[in-house]
Amino acid sequence: MTARKKLRILVITMGCSKNLVDSEHLMRQFDSYGMELLPSDYSIDITASKDSADRFIDCIIINTCGFIQDAKEESISMIFKALAAKKTGKAGKVLVFGCLSQRYLSELKEGIPEVDAFFGAFNIKDVVEYLGLDYRPELCSSRYQTTPEHYAYLKISEGCNRRCAYCAIPFIRGPHVSVPMEELEREARELAAKGVKELIVIAQDTTYYGLDLYGKRMLAPLLERLSAVKGIEWIRIHYSYPDDFPEDVIELMAVNPKICKYLDIPLQHGSNSVLKNMHRGIGSAQTQKLIDSLRQRIPGIVLRTTLIVGFPGETSRDFNTLLEFVARNRFERLGAFTYSEEEGTYAAEHYKDNVRQSTKQKRYDRLMELQSSISAKANEARLGKIEKVLVDRMESDFLVARSQYESPEVDGEILIPLSSCRKVFGNLNLESLIGKFVDVRIVDSDEYDLYADPVLSN
Repeated sequence: MTARKKLRILVITMGCSKNLVDSEHLMRQFDSYGMELLPSDYSIDITASKDSADRFIDCIIINTCGFIQDAKEESISMIFKALAAKKTGKAGKVLVFGCLSQRYLSELKEGIPEVDAFFGAFNIKDVVEYLGLDYRPELCSSRYQTTPEHYAYLKISEGCNRRCAYCAIPFIRGPHVSVPMEELEREARELAAKGVKELIVIAQDTTYYGLDLYGKRMLAPLLERLSAVKGIEWIRIHYSYPDDFPEDVIELMAVNPKICKYLDIPLQHGSNSVLKNMHRGIGSAQTQKLIDSLRQRIPGIVLRTTLIVGFPGETSRDFNTLLEFVARNRFERLGAFTYSEEEGTYAAEHYKDNVRQSTKQKRYDRLMELQSSISAKANEARLGKIEKVLVDRMESDFLVARSQYESPEVDGEILIPLSSCRKVFGNLNLESLIGKFVDVRIVDSDEYDLYADPVLSN
């Protein structure tokens, strides 16, 4: 393959939003050469033949996830689906990079030799050069955006210095490395110039930002610089570690109107003994103190957390403590996982996975049943309120939107009937509202979504 040929390339991203950012950086390199980039939801039709020139894919590139067992299996399944397309003449080459190949490079090469090439998580340059193109370092801060044009993820660091007992990320992604503020500001300005209104700040641990470059935590100064970027109206913080949470971030969230009153802060458990075995570096009392401080100092804040059930040694008493912790704190957003043993981690090497899978599942179900009622009541409390929302898309008979209290992909949504919109906006093309801010009144709710009618701004 040469740089002169216009290739049809399909990049498939598995796993988290951090992987998505990596894919977007890779795709920007291809875009700079005028390559045809297929949409991420493009269907790989294994029944098509190579004679179907308009459907033939020159190269399928899979950005894999290797975080937990389910994610690994999904990545492997996608690799085999791409190889089936290659075998039937639908696709040319199949390339694999990302977390799974970073962690299991030799095993994958041996086990799936039909893949044309494997690359690690950080080898974007090598992927570009494999296709006969020169890597363009001047584009390192540029992205080919795959999210809707009005919001984008901003990855502020790579890797993690934490050593949570269950987590393989430090082995896959390496130690924490912050992206310099100047580069992030430049990237944010470029995104804003393309129409991005909401930045979702992500990393393995956003609160750790800056320690390696500046000798101290610099998330708050970074947020101030990002909020000064013209066109950026919302900044949302994800993946914040609770230990040593920066005080200046709390202060800034309380007063800066551009920073959403929303915080994703994975807490993992509420039992002291489990937290200690997890090597979280923070106990339940400190965790509670932080939650109380966030609630008190940032009125109206919405907290999203993630929890693990069935960790080795988790007793019925520990799990009941977790339920009490959730019932007390009433997190507006909550996701949970059953513990999955990952080779190479401290837990896999030093603990026996002694909680039965059936018990893990029962605990998970009980936890999510509790959370469902909490979420339903939190949504019900918003009835009658007028809120500013950002419209994401049109779907069926609704405009689908989010307020500052909902993050895309992981949270519920606000559904605005098109019939209500027509009453307020008349003959306006309602699709023109996508990517715009609209004021709405919340009129109905369930445990996941809200329903609203638009209101005219004063």
